[in-house]
Amino acid sequence: MWEQLAGGLIKLVILLAAVMLSVAYVTLLERKVLAHMQIRLGPMRAGWHGLLQPLADGLKLMTKETIIPKQAEPVLYQAAPIVSFVFALLPFAVVPFARHWQITDLNIGLLYVLGMGSLGFFGMVMAGWASGNKYALMGSLRAMAQMVSYEFPLILSLLGVLLFSHSLSMRQIVEVQAKTGYFILLQPMAFIIYLISGVAETVRTPFDMPEAEGELVAGFHVEYSGMYFALFFLAEYANMFIVSILATVLFLGGWQRPFPTYSEWAFLDVVPTFVWFAGKVFFFMFLYIWLRATLPRLRYDQLMDLSWKVLAPLGFFNVIITAAYLIWEYPLWIFYILNFLIVALWLKLITLKIFQPELAFNGLPN
Repeated sequence: MWEQLAGGLIKLVILLAAVMLSVAYVTLLERKVLAHMQIRLGPMRAGWHGLLQPLADGLKLMTKETIIPKQAEPVLYQAAPIVSFVFALLPFAVVPFARHWQITDLNIGLLYVLGMGSLGFFGMVMAGWASGNKYALMGSLRAMAQMVSYEFPLILSLLGVLLFSHSLSMRQIVEVQAKTGYFILLQPMAFIIYLISGVAETVRTPFDMPEAEGELVAGFHVEYSGMYFALFFLAEYANMFIVSILATVLFLGGWQRPFPTYSEWAFLDVVPTFVWFAGKVFFFMFLYIWLRATLPRLRYDQLMDLSWKVLAPLGFFNVIITAAYLIWEYPLWIFYILNFLIVALWLKLITLKIFQPELAFNGLPN
């Protein structure tokens, strides 16, 4: 028993160190990638090509004064960033990073990850209310409305994967894909819905309405400074990692090599399984940065319409089509055609209207 406990503690320490280091250097990656996309150099002063910039930023934030506003609720004000940070780290405990590297394999691992992610949003709400600032309160209300709206299609997008895998265990979901192939090939519509909902859940561009600088002066964390602000910052990037990890585990086979069902590609097994896992996660993290550099922020009505009028109905249709495919076992090409037809028809009916500016003012018709 003591050996198992010691082994678990060692894994936990290694995991926390790796997560914190990865989160810190993803901030540098984002700044460098955005800089090169805008024909700039990015951080260059601290270390070679700015490699020590995350350490410099960390030291700066640790030495900055933490100011608690006079009108704030002190207990909740100080608890909010801790709540966001802790619940952002807890899901890593059930992630299968490699074939033989995982802290614990819960039989409800996916449910656990979704639950911890949802609880993390209470930190945003607590921060907005406890700050005693109207801009912060508006940002936290936006965050909660956005979380509720996009949690629904996100969960719908995962139901198809669960129907194929027959398990909530993260490890079991990965192992099933060694026999069936990547679930992205069986659930293309679900993957797109998950990807859009995941970006919205992490409050990133183009869904960063709770932090809209031009409207809310940084949103729910406008009154935070020093390490309290750093905890919110780290929680955001940790959540980005979790969304990327879930996309890797659920749709891209986790640690599995490409084309796991084909023996002709068996020579790729010489590559360590962790390398495949890390490469897939890195791709999704790069996608986050790419979206930030490319897309403008949506209007709030477009944000809500995209969830409730487009993603949620398509998620329902995907679950129905997947269940019918598993019950009647019709050919896979029919499954793909049904997916394509439903997406095309629904977008034709809905999206052409919801992204048009409203003309409901001055008596003009909608």
